[in-house]
Amino acid sequence: MTKSDNHREDLPQRKHLHRLQRIYVHPPIFLITICTLGRRPVLANISMAEAICTALQDAARRNRWRVGRYVIMLDHIHFFCTPAEQPLSLSAFVGGFKEASTRQAWQSGWQGRLWQREFFDHLLRSEESYQEKWDYVRLNPVRAGLCETAEEWPHQGEIEVL
Repeated sequence: MTKSDNHREDLPQRKHLHRLQRIYVHPPIFLITICTLGRRPVLANISMAEAICTALQDAARRNRWRVGRYVIMLDHIHFFCTPAEQPLSLSAFVGGFKEASTRQAWQSGWQGRLWQREFFDHLLRSEESYQEKWDYVRLNPVRAGLCETAEEWPHQGEIEVL
């Protein structure tokens, strides 16, 4: 049997992988979603929203992450983030945020755990994706019937431009 005899037409042929059409953003941008324990609707009041923003900024600074746009809903938060120079892990950053925001909530009279153990992260694949995801996220309060337009929702903003 020759080398050419080893090639059989009836067997699946190896296919060459296609090049990616989209290139990942560098540094990467993540969309993070964190829900309250039991999806309790406790976040979107002025004092809690302010405490969450402060905790998010502090955790980002301590763990060397940058936070962009965010929306605080009644029972969850969405925010975009990207690593700064020599960041700690994403898990360390989110864990630091959860700890700091829970401490802030305790100072306001909250008791017990505030957040679910897990969080959801989505890696954005292109710069256009950031705007597309933001457009979707900022409409969450409208879809939930909490306001008529996204601009009316007071618990949103941008900490820094990513």
